[in-house]
Amino acid sequence: MMREILASVSIFDIVFVAIAGFTLLCALAMILFNNIVHSMVAMIFCFLGIAGVYFTMDAGFIGMVQIMVYAGAISVILIFAFMVLMSRDPARSNRYSPRKGSILAGFFASGIIAAMLGYAIIATEFPVSGLPDAEVNQMEVIADLMLGSYVIPFEAAAILLLVAVIGAILLAKGVEKDR
Repeated sequence: MMREILASVSIFDIVFVAIAGFTLLCALAMILFNNIVHSMVAMIFCFLGIAGVYFTMDAGFIGMVQIMVYAGAISVILIFAFMVLMSRDPARSNRYSPRKGSILAGFFASGIIAAMLGYAIIATEFPVSGLPDAEVNQMEVIADLMLGSYVIPFEAAAILLLVAVIGAILLAKGVEKDR
């Protein structure tokens, strides 16, 4: 059975596992770093790794949205908020005090979950399907839906985000009272 699995492994599977492993390492680094700036950089790499996973699964639009929204906008907002609101040294900003018991319990629970997922993946008979039609342009379909049937919700979300950004600027700057 193991020989059959190894024979069916392609380069895309290896790239997928490598990117997923990179993403998990970045997520672990984000939690374990003591410096909050280093944690934010690890978070950005984690977001990029998730985008890479989407690209390997042939979901290019979702991968680009992941890069633009999470790795771009959310990360910049978090770094900006940190720089504006943080008053102490960044090297002392992300202190944690793990207990050995809680670390061991976390690794044990993670190991059990990983073993169960691994067994479920190996034991499942996945149907073999062909590649999607090359004639269908996924981006064109999404664009037609977003700018056709769903244009009102799309624009409402854009206005909501604009109001949230203006509100955040006003809260950060502080509203001066009229004299």
